[in-house]
Amino acid sequence: MISDYTILTVILFVIFILAASVQLFYYLYFYLELYRHKPHPASETPAVSVIICARNEAENLEKFLPSVLEQKYPDYEVIVVNDCSEDNSYDILGTFLEKYPHLKISTITKDPKFTHNKRFAQFIGIKAAKNDVLLFTDADCYPVSERWIEGMASHFDDNTSFVLGYGGYLRGKGILGRYIAYDTMTIALQYLSMALKGIPYMGVGRNLAYRRSLFFENKGFGNHNHLISGDDDLFVNSHALAANTRVEFSQAAHTRSVPSASAGEWMNQKKRHFTTAVYYKTRDKIILAAEPASRVIFHALFAVLLAFGFLWPVAAGIFVIRLITVATIFAFAGKRLSEPGMAGWSLLFDLVSPFINATLLTAGIIRKPGANRWK
Repeated sequence: MISDYTILTVILFVIFILAASVQLFYYLYFYLELYRHKPHPASETPAVSVIICARNEAENLEKFLPSVLEQKYPDYEVIVVNDCSEDNSYDILGTFLEKYPHLKISTITKDPKFTHNKRFAQFIGIKAAKNDVLLFTDADCYPVSERWIEGMASHFDDNTSFVLGYGGYLRGKGILGRYIAYDTMTIALQYLSMALKGIPYMGVGRNLAYRRSLFFENKGFGNHNHLISGDDDLFVNSHALAANTRVEFSQAAHTRSVPSASAGEWMNQKKRHFTTAVYYKTRDKIILAAEPASRVIFHALFAVLLAFGFLWPVAAGIFVIRLITVATIFAFAGKRLSEPGMAGWSLLFDLVSPFINATLLTAGIIRKPGANRWK
């Protein structure tokens, strides 16, 4: 007679197999696409309006804005929205105006009777733009090459409304710097590969392009105006389709940003970003939740089977297969996204990241709304 212990072990092993199958599906169907994808040559050169919103970013503007203003592209303007800055941003931008005729400044003056978040500044920038193709980045970001605009804009044919780019971070020191790089790369694996598979669901404002006409046709940010964050990814989530979305991740079209200086600053940033997750389409929420959920189940059941199950040799073999798959995918993606050395770190963070994200997601959802926060 088969014992209850044997039956329970077999049931747990079957669930373990299912979790492993889900994991391998995500890595081999979605995430490997970033490496497999062979971009089609594009030669479009539409006029572009680059929009940067800045509040008290004088140091970053002085350091990074020239790399945006000195792009090798035939027709573009750069609009900086100086939003109620109290540092010397006005003076810094004034010196750039003398040198760069394609720079435009929109200044929002501080009014004690009126407070607003970054979304309003972005709206002012979009209103000021003269071109239909809008390319967004942040004041603390810089394009890694003078071909950034060219790479992002080259996909805008008559059928293109969105182009999703990669915005990485400068590599910080210590374990926090490594984790930020891992987290950023993981998010990119998700939104870029899913878009390549016809399921675009978000973009990052550090490197994102879309059409001005589409923005106004859909009444701007619409029902999401009250949120403190997520104007970029929710606009993509609402209006990006397989047919109108392209992906650009060539190394010349990357941007880099200054990472959070402390764990507390990074966690606050993540919690703010997570406030938008509940507003994604139901399909996207299910797809995004299934991978980390199956990962937790996979690791938990592997520990149980290893300790108590007679099927542990088979479970160990499956565990090793997944381990090799994860490391290989991150090595491939690291080459594409200029994030070297992440394969080894991915094996460490693979275990802890679902718990970190679940904690921050919960904190982000239950936090009190703060519509007046700028970032």
